[in-house]
Amino acid sequence: MESTYQQDFYSWARQQARLLRESRFQELDLSLLAEEVEDMGNRQYEQLESRLEVLFMRLLKWVHQPAYQGASWRRSIQEQRRKIPKHLRKNPGLKSSLPEIIVSAYEDARQGAADETGLPLSSFPASCPWSLEQALDADFWPMA
Repeated sequence: MESTYQQDFYSWARQQARLLRESRFQELDLSLLAEEVEDMGNRQYEQLESRLEVLFMRLLKWVHQPAYQGASWRRSIQEQRRKIPKHLRKNPGLKSSLPEIIVSAYEDARQGAADETGLPLSSFPASCPWSLEQALDADFWPMA
């Protein structure tokens, strides 16, 4: 028989929250609850990684396709520059994972830039050419 978790996640989550608030710990679905809490943390990690990937890909394209620089690329870069620091302020525990997140995000951004531009992957630096501080700096616009 399927559990409420499998049939109706929304209702399951609300029930678990109610049980927590009422200190009815013995009735909690601890295994699934722990899994869901861990997934919530993983989503914060993945969101930061995704935002950095978008920022790095746009910066790579900015450098390698200057003829296509336009308002939408600029807005996309500026949006990530605003949202990444906010995300880190709300999730300071992610700061210790930044080196690995940056490497992963840049690898994906490099591949994405190659795919989107049609340029060979070797056109883009193998490792991120910018520090996080540079990439987030509102006045930093890299040149070819």
